[in-house]
Amino acid sequence: MALVIADRVRETSTTTGTGTLTLDGAVSGYRTFSSGIGNSNTCYYTITLGADYEIGLGTVSAGQLARTTILRSSNSNNAVNFGAGTKDVFATYPGDKAVDTDGAQTLTNKTLTDPTIIGTIIEDVFTITDGAAFEINPGNGSIQLITLGANRTPKGTNFVAGEAVTLMVDDGTAYTLTWTDTTFGTSGVSWKTDSGSAPTLNTTGYTVIVLWKVGTQVYGARVGNN
Repeated sequence: MALVIADRVRETSTTTGTGTLTLDGAVSGYRTFSSGIGNSNTCYYTITLGADYEIGLGTVSAGQLARTTILRSSNSNNAVNFGAGTKDVFATYPGDKAVDTDGAQTLTNKTLTDPTIIGTIIEDVFTITDGAAFEINPGNGSIQLITLGANRTPKGTNFVAGEAVTLMVDDGTAYTLTWTDTTFGTSGVSWKTDSGSAPTLNTTGYTVIVLWKVGTQVYGARVGNN
């Protein structure tokens, strides 16, 4: 099964209800779903009947189109209960699935394999709200800042293996961090600098710490000297 994008695929149907459509053949000048998309493949489709419409991801079989996933519709984005009449059914490319090559794109949960990146990557810079057990969440950005208001024991609940954060810590007024929370690992953060001990925070300016997760363990290293 493959997702197929094809031009000039259009048929009619008199099927009623919310289920699989029986297709009645290609409109003149167009192809059937079976010939244009291919049986067992999926495609984006639109169904219209008067003011009723439905846009979704469908699965093609011989003379039929299963309405697998509804993306948009006149029925509050749910499957439309089509009444009697001849429906216009055609392959489409929904706007929210389209790639706009003329502007910036937001890619969410995409896998890039060996990409070539030209220019410097701009990383998110996030300021953590101070608290007794503040969270260092990689989802907020790869560079994070915190100014301590007291001695703190941070957490790393949301770290996923392969994620890393550069943390810049302002110790406020000689406050300290305790890194033993088990959300980082069985015994807390495993330190790879400062002889395996948690780093001492600078008394002025930022202390820069890199945290990264491998398997179930978050590791840490101080950047620079005390």
